[in-house]
Amino acid sequence: MCGMHGCCTTSHTCTAPARRADPGRLLNCLFRSIRCDRVESAGSLQALSAVLALELSPGEHPRRLSLSRDDAAELAALVADDLHALVPEVAQARLALGGALFDAVELLRPGFPVWATLDELARRVPRGQLENVVAFGHHEGRMPAQPLEPDPAYADGPMRLLPLSLLAPEPVAGALSEHLEVELVGRGEAGARTADWLMRSFGVRLEHVRYLSRNDLLALTCVQYEHVNLAPLWQLLEAAMLTPYRPETTLSARGLAVRYADGQAWMQSPAQWLAAQRDDLAERGHAFAGAVFELRQYAALLHAHALSLRLDSAAAVSVEQGDGWLAEIIAAADHAYAPPMLYAHEAAGLGVVAVTVAQQGPGRARVLAHGYPLKSAALGPLVAHLADRFGTASDVHALDRIHLDERGALGAPAAALH
Repeated sequence: MCGMHGCCTTSHTCTAPARRADPGRLLNCLFRSIRCDRVESAGSLQALSAVLALELSPGEHPRRLSLSRDDAAELAALVADDLHALVPEVAQARLALGGALFDAVELLRPGFPVWATLDELARRVPRGQLENVVAFGHHEGRMPAQPLEPDPAYADGPMRLLPLSLLAPEPVAGALSEHLEVELVGRGEAGARTADWLMRSFGVRLEHVRYLSRNDLLALTCVQYEHVNLAPLWQLLEAAMLTPYRPETTLSARGLAVRYADGQAWMQSPAQWLAAQRDDLAERGHAFAGAVFELRQYAALLHAHALSLRLDSAAAVSVEQGDGWLAEIIAAADHAYAPPMLYAHEAAGLGVVAVTVAQQGPGRARVLAHGYPLKSAALGPLVAHLADRFGTASDVHALDRIHLDERGALGAPAAALH
C-alpha cells in the first residue's frame, strides 16, 4: 500500500490500506476476530486491548510521533473520562496508555508486541498508584521500551493509532470485554475535550477520533485488505496473530500457493508457478510479471507486519534469501558446459523482475538459479550473491524482456548475446 491507499509497491512505504468498510464484510471479519482473539491473561489481571484511532484530515501530518511523560498522563486522564462515560465498569480496571502514534501494520503483528509491552509495563506499577491510570511517554526523546517506539517509515498514513490496555480483575474481565465490544462499536467517538487536546498537541486537523477494540481494528483491517484483493494475505496474517500454532494454506489472487507455518510465510516460486501454467505462450511473460509483482507486494506487506516471506519451490535444490531478495538454486554448475552467466529479465513498470543464472550448451541453456529482487536497491546485492555463489563474473546481460524457453518456462538464451 502507498500510505493507506491503493496497492503496495516496493518503492513506497507500506501501511494497512484504508478504505470504507462494507458492513457485511466488516461483520464477517469481526466475528472471525472475536472467535479467535481471547482476553489475554496478565497474571491476576486480564488484558483488554484497544486503540484511540485518529483519522487525519487530508494532507495533515502530526508534528511528532510520541508524547512526553507529562503529556501522555494528561491524555490518559481524558481517555479515562471518555471510557468511564461509555462503560462505567472500566473503573474496576487499570487503564494503560502508550503515548505514541502507530500505524495498523505496527500494532497488528504476531504476538501483538506493542500491547504486550504496554501490559507488562503497566503491571509493574503498584496498584492504586496514579488513580489506577498509567501512561507511558518519552523521556529525553526515548520511550521506555523499544516496541513502544513508532517507526517513522510507517508515519504517513491517514489513520494514527494510540494503543490502550485495560487490565481488569479476572472475575469482571469477561463481562467488561463484551460490554466494551458493544459500546465502542456503537458509541465509540472520543469526547470533544479529548479530540481538541489531540489536535492541539499533535498540530493536526482531525476528521474523526474514536475508540476501537483490538477486535474492531482486526475486522477493519481485514475488510481493507479484502477490498484491494489481498484477502489471502490477510488470511496468513490472521493465522500468524490469532492461531500461530495452526498451519494455514491458501492461493493468492493470481493463483500462487501461499502458506503459513511455524512463524513463517511461504509463497510459491513465480518460476515454478509459471511452469505449471497452460496459457498461450504469448501471454506467459505478462503473467510472470504479474506473479513477481504479487510476490513483491506480499513480501513488503508481510515485512511491515513483522512476518518474513520465504520461497516455496519444490524444484529448487535450496532456497536462499537476503535483504530484499529471494533466490532458488536449481542445479550446480556443470563443467561440461560454458561458464555460468547472469541474465536480467525485465518488465515494463517493474524493472528487473528476475535474474537467471544459466550455462550455454547444445540446443538450449542450462538453468542453474533464479533470483527475485523485491525492491530496486536489492538488485546489486542479489547479483553479487549469485555471481559469488556460482563463481562467475557479476556482469549482467540485459534481455530487455522476460525470456521464456520453448516450453514457456523462465529461461535464458541458448546462444551468446552480442
